[in-house]
Amino acid sequence: MNKTDGGQTPPRTPHAQNTLETPPLKRELTAFELHVIEDKGTEAPGSGEFVATMEPGTYHCKRCDSALFQSEDKFLSHCGWPSFDAEIPGAVSRHADADGRRTEIVCARCEGHLGHVFHGEGFTPKDTRHCVNSISMTFKPTRTETLQKALLASGCFWGTEFHLARLTGVSQTRVGFAGGHVPNPSYKEVCAGATGHLECVEVQFNAKTTSFDKVLKLFFETHDFGQEDGQGPDVGPQYLSAIFCQNEEQKFEAERIIAWLKEHGHKVATQVRGPAEFFPAEDYHQKYYFKNAKTPYCHIYRKIFP
Repeated sequence: MNKTDGGQTPPRTPHAQNTLETPPLKRELTAFELHVIEDKGTEAPGSGEFVATMEPGTYHCKRCDSALFQSEDKFLSHCGWPSFDAEIPGAVSRHADADGRRTEIVCARCEGHLGHVFHGEGFTPKDTRHCVNSISMTFKPTRTETLQKALLASGCFWGTEFHLARLTGVSQTRVGFAGGHVPNPSYKEVCAGATGHLECVEVQFNAKTTSFDKVLKLFFETHDFGQEDGQGPDVGPQYLSAIFCQNEEQKFEAERIIAWLKEHGHKVATQVRGPAEFFPAEDYHQKYYFKNAKTPYCHIYRKIFP
C-alpha cells in the first residue's frame, strides 16, 4: 500500500456525493437483500419488482436512499433485470468484477452492490446498459397533475397491455379486472365467467405528451372490436371489448371515435361504460409479454385511423 512521506497511510478519499464514512441504513435489510447488496448476489431473471416498470420517478439505493437512476433513462431490454442507459451523475461507481470479465456497479455513497454495466450492445443511442437488481433499489414515483388514467378491455389483458404500454406518453400499465360484482377476484374466478368482470388494462398516461384520443385509437387498432363474444379464440364474457370512461370528456371521445368507425363501414361491438373499480390481477400476469419476451397471438396492430 502506498504511504505518505511521513509513513502514514493516506486518508480514504470519499466517493462523489459521499461525505459519510458509514451512511445510515434506510432500514433493516432482509437476508436476501443482504445477500445481493452486501454479498454481491443476483436476483433470478424476470423476478424483480422493477423489471418492466416504466412509471415516471426516481430509483434510489435501498441501503442509503441515494438517488441512482431516473425513469427517463430506463428501457426494456428483455434481459430479465431493470435496465438504464445512464445514471444520475456521480451516483454510481464502477469496479472490475471478481469474475475478471465484467464491470460491477455499486452505489457511490454506501458501496451497496447494484449489478453490472455493459457497453456496445446497441439497445439505445447511448449504447450503455446498467443491469440492476430490483432488490437493490426503491422507487419514488413522480406525482404530477398531467397524469391521467384510462381503463380499457379488449380480450386477453396480456395482449392489450403489450401494445398500450409501448405508446409514447404512457408511463404505467396494470392488468386486472373491472365491471363485475365480486370484489378482489382471482384470475381463476374471472375465468369461470360468473363474476361479471372483464379482463382489462389500467393505463396511466401523461397528457402533455399523449392524449386519451391517441390511447383509444391504438386500443381500436390492436383488437377486433367487431367481435361480440370475445377476442379470437378467447371467448366468454370476461373477454368483451369495453371502455370504462372515467369522466364525461372520455365518454365524449369514445362515442366520437366509435361514430367515426361506423361511418367508415366498421362494425363496433365495443361497449361504452361508466367508471368502474379496478382490481389488479396476480403479479405473474403483470407485464407478461415483456417478462417472457413473447408477442400477442390475438392482438395484432393494423392501421385504421389517418
